[in-house]
Amino acid sequence: MAEYVLVAGAWLGSWAWDEVVPELRAAGHGAHPLTLSGLADKQGVPARLQTHVQDIVDEVERHDLRDVVLVGHSYSGIPVGQAAERIGDRLARVVFVDSNVPADGESFVSSWSDDGRAMVESSIAEHEGFWAPLTAADYEGQGLTDGQIARIVGGSTPHPGATLTEPAVLARPLGELPATYVKCLLDGDEPNGDVAKLLTSEHWRLVEMDTGHWPMFSQPRELARILLAAAAA
Repeated sequence: MAEYVLVAGAWLGSWAWDEVVPELRAAGHGAHPLTLSGLADKQGVPARLQTHVQDIVDEVERHDLRDVVLVGHSYSGIPVGQAAERIGDRLARVVFVDSNVPADGESFVSSWSDDGRAMVESSIAEHEGFWAPLTAADYEGQGLTDGQIARIVGGSTPHPGATLTEPAVLARPLGELPATYVKCLLDGDEPNGDVAKLLTSEHWRLVEMDTGHWPMFSQPRELARILLAAAAA
């Protein structure tokens, strides 16, 4: 039996996995959707990047989880990738769902274009240290129904800005960890350069989904099947 710790991306909380968790539990596995500090039901809790890393480590240790599959979506690939090496032999596999990946000394926005980085930093400055959630229009073309978009927008909360601009800390190369990368094709046909390099590692595998950047909403059952297969890899 695997124990899945599921961490959604920016603006989201544990609720984002509501349609994935039952599929994992029905297959006999443990599923632990996690809200990171400062988001959703944990709004108001101060958070920096290492706070989010520790949130994930604490979840594993508090429940004494073994055979852990850490799942990081979008932004959360950054803290999940760091937490993966810190939980030692409790880790079975990491699954990065259309996510960013950490690089030692680099932040979430480090690899963004100058314009993209400026946009995020401007939003943080204008919203008292938080990155403002996307609007409904930003989710168009991602394989989502109007109802799914409304659900995401309605549940989103501002994202703690410090988690996006502080550098990651890795003790060893990320390519040494057993990992699956899920590429959502409506969000781009190819993984970015950093991910492409990691996929040359014998420990990494690529899986593609014909959907957009939020597959836990658009294709939750297919995503669950991929997660189940990753645990068996």
